Amino acid sequence: MKENQQSVLVESAARFPPPKGVKLSYGTAGFRADASLLESTVFRVGILAALRSLKTGSVTGVMITASHNQVSDNGVKVADPSGGMLTQDWEPFADAIANAPDPSSLLQLIIEFAKKEDISFEGGRPAEVLLGRDTRPSGEALLDAAKQGISSIVGAIGTDMGVVTTPQLHWMVRARNRGMEASESSYFHQLSSSFRCLMDLKPEGIRKNVDDNTLVVDGADGVGGKKLDHFKKMLTGLCIEVRNRGDGMLNEGVGADYVQKEKVAPRGFGPADAGLRCASLDGDADRLVYFSVKLNENDKIELVDGDKILSLFALFIKEQLSILNEGESNKENDSYRAHLGVVQTAYANGASTDYLKEMGLEVVLTPTGVKYLHEKATEFDIGIYFEANGHGTILFSEAFLCRLESTHKTLLSTSEGSAKQKTASRLLAVSQLINQAVGDALSGLLLVEVILQYMGWSICRWNELYHDLPSRQLKVKVVDRTAVVTANAETVAVRPIGIQEAINAEIAKYTRGRCFIRPSGTEDVVRVYAEATTQDAADALASSVAELVDQYLGSGTT
Repeated sequence: MKENQQSVLVESAARFPPPKGVKLSYGTAGFRADASLLESTVFRVGILAALRSLKTGSVTGVMITASHNQVSDNGVKVADPSGGMLTQDWEPFADAIANAPDPSSLLQLIIEFAKKEDISFEGGRPAEVLLGRDTRPSGEALLDAAKQGISSIVGAIGTDMGVVTTPQLHWMVRARNRGMEASESSYFHQLSSSFRCLMDLKPEGIRKNVDDNTLVVDGADGVGGKKLDHFKKMLTGLCIEVRNRGDGMLNEGVGADYVQKEKVAPRGFGPADAGLRCASLDGDADRLVYFSVKLNENDKIELVDGDKILSLFALFIKEQLSILNEGESNKENDSYRAHLGVVQTAYANGASTDYLKEMGLEVVLTPTGVKYLHEKATEFDIGIYFEANGHGTILFSEAFLCRLESTHKTLLSTSEGSAKQKTASRLLAVSQLINQAVGDALSGLLLVEVILQYMGWSICRWNELYHDLPSRQLKVKVVDRTAVVTANAETVAVRPIGIQEAINAEIAKYTRGRCFIRPSGTEDVVRVYAEATTQDAADALASSVAELVDQYLGSGTT
């Protein structure tokens, strides 16, 4: 690294001293904290994003958001060239530079890391980073800090994409690296045109059983509500009413996280909305849940969570693949037979996993965290993943899409208008509608609406696919959370020795009992999840296993 580059880094870093006594860690959500503590961290993430761009020779992204957190918080995360999350290999470096105590320590870390990663600062393509932020008041100043971090790498270019949803920023990074236009208008155009295509391909004669064409959406008083309010004008065949679109406090009594956890209607919804199909976005529009307000029960709702969204998507994709494969022998059809997989974590309700398996779908579990779900989904021709909180998407492999496009071209020339040709068109349109970079509430919402119309289903019919088993989550304070070691996607505790056998003995006491423990990633607690056929049984199972955890390694249950 040349002296000029070193000087620029040191001088720039001196303007952003880290707050004393604060240690931050880069997780699935990037860095998150009270916004007043983040300027230094965001500056340094700007440097990291520029270095990642130099390393890969591609465009990267920086998103300023704290998603469903309170408005006084903020955060920052990096979008990799694929549009996905920052590669896990770079997370320790993110932690190290965020917590470097002074400019000289920061410089030394960068020099050592650049050498290890063989990052060249001269002669190659200059670093380029796309920046976005949500609607938080602190976002503008933090975005400026990120820009200064990027520009402290000589020649690096930071492009401000403005106020955008998190999925929009990730989509734009992916688009740029695939040679496509990366703008909000191109994002909306791709979603609206693929939505229109799918609506035009609805089968004739399907009995219309949807509530009506109106969908009422809680925008969480965040960026998603504002964007949807604008975008809805581009959609035909669907009437959307957006509430909580920025006139109230962000994430306060609103949003997908609040609705999913509390199982109550968000602010602005009440008994008058009984019978309507409703949906809720989270603060940065990367989570989506549906709900219907119960009649004469105050703010109680029927929740349709991420597990049910996954089930709807999986049923639809499975049906399309069945039509495509109809009448073909295995040998003839191997050219485009798809390996469809559904990916969940152990926190998915057991009733959903059982239902998916009963439908003949392949279900695999991963450890908790979107990064694990996304990575596993890439192993399939079509991989579908969702968490109960409403974060998820569908991934199509490039190899499968190539085969599908070839098949579609053949069908157009030999049997245009046939069921198979229309099915191939549908699958291609789904691959364009769904955001394959990250979970996206806006694209997910449109796909839900298309499928409900295709099936002729109301939200009530959809919710009847299966009934969730009652569950309970607890946490137990422990001296050292690392004493718990799990295996089999966190469903089995292999340490401490003997605890799993004790848990199994408790599970055996309950009909359809299921329970697992896992260490928290951020605090010295062990989390307990339990299910059974009644709420009392689920509560009792969770309590008895929490007591076991306390006996083996705890210091009191909370």
